[in-house]
Amino acid sequence: MKGQFPIGKLENIKTPFYYYDLDLLRATLDTIHQEAGRHDNFCVHYAIKANANPKILRVIRQAGLGADCVSGGEIEASLKAGFPASKIVFAGVGKSDWEIELGLDNNIFCFNVESIPELEVINELAGKKDKVARVALRLNPNVGAHTHANITTGMAENKFGIAMTDMMTVIVRAKELRNVRIVGLHFHIGSQILDMGDFQALCNRVNELQMELERHRIVLEHINVGGGLGIDYQHPNRVSVPDFKAYFDTYARQLKIRSGQTVHFELGRAVVAQCGSLITRTLYIKEGAVKKFAIVDAGFTDLIRPALYQAYHKIENLTSDEPLDTYDVVGPICESTDVFAKQIDLNRTKRGDLLAIRSAGAYGEIMASGYNCRPLPIGYTSDDLI
Repeated sequence: MKGQFPIGKLENIKTPFYYYDLDLLRATLDTIHQEAGRHDNFCVHYAIKANANPKILRVIRQAGLGADCVSGGEIEASLKAGFPASKIVFAGVGKSDWEIELGLDNNIFCFNVESIPELEVINELAGKKDKVARVALRLNPNVGAHTHANITTGMAENKFGIAMTDMMTVIVRAKELRNVRIVGLHFHIGSQILDMGDFQALCNRVNELQMELERHRIVLEHINVGGGLGIDYQHPNRVSVPDFKAYFDTYARQLKIRSGQTVHFELGRAVVAQCGSLITRTLYIKEGAVKKFAIVDAGFTDLIRPALYQAYHKIENLTSDEPLDTYDVVGPICESTDVFAKQIDLNRTKRGDLLAIRSAGAYGEIMASGYNCRPLPIGYTSDDLI
């Protein structure tokens, strides 16, 4: 469906670039607000790592979401976009001292802690500032997710989190430290998850751990279940907003929340992926011995997911209504992995045609690089082109 793109205006912009449909982003945020709002104790944070374009962050902050950060730079971007520090959570297996100090200086809501050594460093740095840092223990629940192996995070062999068997040991150690206070538990099992059974399995594990805590007369204020909800890459027009109702309802039904507890979510891809497209111009049509190539001016420097994860993105020719033909869509980077799609049908394509690589609002612009000394792509929004 090409009608959602202002083709006349896009044709005048130097390619490649990202185009964000802010009407779709706002509709997505409205759905999140509606579905999460059915449950008084649900609090949603946006995972900044998915897309940190300042214009995108501003719209998300205006919708009332908090921020989930995994670096000091993301904390800075969140604060600059106007996210209140009281709604910022800071995760990551390797927090450096300056990043921890940044969080302490701004009194962020919580550090998601992944090891005893990290807990001790946060305590030391907080002590120097005469502060008490709020922390949640990130536990590795050893729950598998039906997704790509490179984006699972909740299995025992992954680098993330504290082993469940070490939970009480860490809690005991934390109680010995004067400048940290445990306020919750944190989990995250992976990304691009479409099977609600995976989230149900996480709920079951959290329920078990809460029972274990209660045997020690411990009830924590917050349970952070991470994010992970996926999108429909195959049908970005037909399924432009993820099934947030099924997602939040799964936790509402399966998670046994104690009185006064708040459940935190960290959604990234599900918020921004469908609103973004990478717009690229066709440079050449090259007919090889066994296939036809559409060579475009975007490369994996602009969108690395197909090269890194063998990820699928629907591709549309925005400027052709001719009959379909079959192409490999490839970029100009001097690497054999610089391929966006193989053997896909596009409206017959010629030099100068604009192609839209869809569902690229998450882990697209934010992961761009300057390899081959290429400039980073610029992100434009529908509001910019009114």
